[in-house]
Amino acid sequence: MSEFWLISAPGDKENLQALERMNNVTSKSNLSHNTKFAIPDFKVGTLDSLVGLSDELGKLDTFAESLIKRMAQSVVEVMEDSKGKAHETLLANGGLKEKMKCLKIDLTSFVTHFEWDMAKYPAKQPLVSVVDTLAKQLAQIETDLKSRTAAYSVLKANLENLEKRSTGNLFTRTLSDIVSKEDFVLDSEYLITLLVIVPKSSFAQWQKTYESLSDMVVPRSTKLIAEDNEGGLFTVTLFQKVIEDFKVKAKENKFIVREFYYDEKEIKREREEMTRLLSDKKQQYQTSCVALKKGSATYRDHKVKVTPLGNPARPAAGQTDRDRESEGEGEGPLLRWLKVNFSEAFIAWIHIKALRVFVESVLRYGLPVNFQAVLLQPHKKSATKRLREVLNSVFRHLDEVAAASILDASVEIPGLQLSNQDYFPYVYFHIDLSLLD
Repeated sequence: MSEFWLISAPGDKENLQALERMNNVTSKSNLSHNTKFAIPDFKVGTLDSLVGLSDELGKLDTFAESLIKRMAQSVVEVMEDSKGKAHETLLANGGLKEKMKCLKIDLTSFVTHFEWDMAKYPAKQPLVSVVDTLAKQLAQIETDLKSRTAAYSVLKANLENLEKRSTGNLFTRTLSDIVSKEDFVLDSEYLITLLVIVPKSSFAQWQKTYESLSDMVVPRSTKLIAEDNEGGLFTVTLFQKVIEDFKVKAKENKFIVREFYYDEKEIKREREEMTRLLSDKKQQYQTSCVALKKGSATYRDHKVKVTPLGNPARPAAGQTDRDRESEGEGEGPLLRWLKVNFSEAFIAWIHIKALRVFVESVLRYGLPVNFQAVLLQPHKKSATKRLREVLNSVFRHLDEVAAASILDASVEIPGLQLSNQDYFPYVYFHIDLSLLD
């Protein structure tokens, strides 16, 4: 599953034992895979400031998740010829360890091996400053996303309009890719070539009657230059002064004169515009990126090792060395921007989750700061109800009223602003990586 539960409990001996019991039960019952989730020690400040930050982080969490989902959808739209590859494109920077920092790995691996980025978000800064840095980063990404996707949408719309004009029927479609200069009598003081749409069932009638529909029609001047399922496009040359009379007589016989004037410059301009738009759109996305060539979201020889809850030492995650092609080689600017900034936004989102756990844990469990955060990955959807029951049972002692209210929705928790179904005896946050569902 791409679903994670990020929880925390006090770090005293009793609750660490409770965490061990939870880990044993979930492991034996095959309910979830659990790993410790490392969160640095931040400057706490005042409890009043933490209450304000809790509200701000909640809004920022929602905004970040919405942003990365929009970016993921933009990747799908740009990769319209390779939608099945979009999941493989949505990657995150591999981590902070020396051997991983240049790698792009799948989102699940990033979450399960999360490490706080001290260089980008220094833990020694006040929490307000860290949150402000994250908020400004995401706001800038959203601003750039709006401008870039708007430009792409305009380009796509213009191209679609041109494509519609070239794929309609003979009454509405552009004729610039059908006609040629040789089909017309040009620069004549007296003669003009008209284009006439004739129903398929009337082709023979047209050939027999077109010369007599009006005076001054040039004999044997008709030629079929295009046809579709409904009819054909014929040329006919006549004297200019009988145009209106010819149109009336043609209409009486269900032959429709298509208003068209051959302008070589205009036709050339329209063809060049179509070529330019096709080229511009193609340049926004090309499929020769490394991840798609390899056919996998992560390299097969890239190995990471998960440390189960309870292991005293967490070994360094590692990988085998492998020659890599240049990242992003051959990609268009929009897709390249989306990949880079999706990774940045996703990483910021998981840092926001970590901050929420820290703030809520301090508010819930008090000072001094002492709690243990754990990441649970339910093995299957059907196991989530049982997993919740195990957690509520193990941590019931943290808040008897809240634990009871989960079983009895009619019980109200005094002073609690959240709905009962959002509140548990332990700190809990949900992470859903199903970004394209």
